[in-house]
Amino acid sequence: MYILVLPLLLLGLWLLAIFIQGLRNPLSHVPGPWYSKWTSMVLMYHWLRGRRASYVNCLHETHGKVVRISPSEVDFASISGAKRVHAFVRPFPKARMYDTFRSANGAVNVFGTRDVDVHARHRRLLSSAISEASLKNVEHIVHQRAELAVEKIGLETKQGGAADVMKWWLYFSTDVIGELTFGDSFRMLEQGKVRTISIYWNTLWPSSGMSLIHRKNQYVHDLQNLAQRVRIRIAFPNIIKLASYIPLPLFTEAYASVQRMGSYAEQSIHRYENIIAAQPNNPKPTLFTKLFNVNEETMPKANIVANAQAYITAGSDTTAHTLTYLVWAVCREPSIRARLAKEVADLPDRYQDEDLKALPFLNQVIQETLRLYAAAPAHLPREVPPAGSEIDGYWMPGGTDVQTQAYSMHRDPIVYPAPEQFNPSRWEAPSKDMKDAWMPFGGGARVCIGLHLALMELRIATTKLFRMHPNARVSTLRGFCDDDMEQVIYFLMYPKNKRCLIQAS
Repeated sequence: MYILVLPLLLLGLWLLAIFIQGLRNPLSHVPGPWYSKWTSMVLMYHWLRGRRASYVNCLHETHGKVVRISPSEVDFASISGAKRVHAFVRPFPKARMYDTFRSANGAVNVFGTRDVDVHARHRRLLSSAISEASLKNVEHIVHQRAELAVEKIGLETKQGGAADVMKWWLYFSTDVIGELTFGDSFRMLEQGKVRTISIYWNTLWPSSGMSLIHRKNQYVHDLQNLAQRVRIRIAFPNIIKLASYIPLPLFTEAYASVQRMGSYAEQSIHRYENIIAAQPNNPKPTLFTKLFNVNEETMPKANIVANAQAYITAGSDTTAHTLTYLVWAVCREPSIRARLAKEVADLPDRYQDEDLKALPFLNQVIQETLRLYAAAPAHLPREVPPAGSEIDGYWMPGGTDVQTQAYSMHRDPIVYPAPEQFNPSRWEAPSKDMKDAWMPFGGGARVCIGLHLALMELRIATTKLFRMHPNARVSTLRGFCDDDMEQVIYFLMYPKNKRCLIQAS
């Protein structure tokens, strides 16, 4: 009996110390559930279930605009809080969570780096090629890929009664980012589900050690499961580092997926280097061409590959999922679909993206989709500098993780009445608060570098679909229903059952 006394005493002292520490924590004055003072386990539970964003939103509904969600994390759901957390001038650095977004070789990229100066340098080198003005030079690629995607959607409907638009939008966005980044498309749309172009894939990844069909299927599988892999990497960063030694499928597969995505990027960059070597005086311009003119000491090859990997992942799933929800939401509302179809039908045959920017209802539909179904609606954590900072009347000590999430910002009933309703017309005359609270691409100095490309893809793909299939509607074949479209949110968002069946007509 006495043997148990000492361990129990030590356990009791440890729990008492944690209890006292929670009470004395500088964040103890911040509203939130009682357990957030002592543990992050409840938050982690909802994170692993893909429900963190909705859980935190419920906390805001109960406790207000400022909520302590764990012993060291505070979430802000106010416009003023978001502007402070995501400032343009003297921005807070990204939080430690972003270290998990390093590439397989440990190199940083424009998205994941926490160093403000490194980010500024990478962004300078990358931003001009993906600016609104520069994208006019590659607009024809988006038109070609979108037109092929819509043709495939129509063909699949004829053959099987319905088309899985999520699949075709994933192929579309992957092909676009592949061609713009590496000078050649991944040819996902041509190959579709059952066909493989052997010559191309042998050229692209000749030494991967996989069969041709397996290479393509594995690549698509990795893209489709990206959000779930990120969940594991963020929740268990230290275990992932040891995944090659730990025989647990959950961790080893997440680790292997990171390795494969790095391999896809590295081999694609190598292929583009061969193109440059063959045409040194007139290489095909890409989003990365400028990087190859930089001295190796200041932009190592590892960082080029890391940025390529970031472009592949950030430029495929996100656009595909947003397009998927846009089509689903529009097709569920005949009046919205008819109005949109009428507007795009009145365009001239040879319309350009500039014409689409002038279409009021098309852009209202896109804005409303990005409000209700943002591709990255989860938390965007920043670390308070050592000196500390006051945000919304609360003092945040240095080292605190402060964050916002678009999921909550976009569902504020004061800013957006009836926030769960898909209502594009709310954007006919948006208030200043509506525009300030709208942050599907993040905010401040770290706003998404690819937002102009994403918006171009959304405009062009949506226009082509509803010009070609003005009466498209949601299908009920193969048991498809609204439950399939329930949002699962880790860092990125996707439909629960990873499909969206539409009858294109």
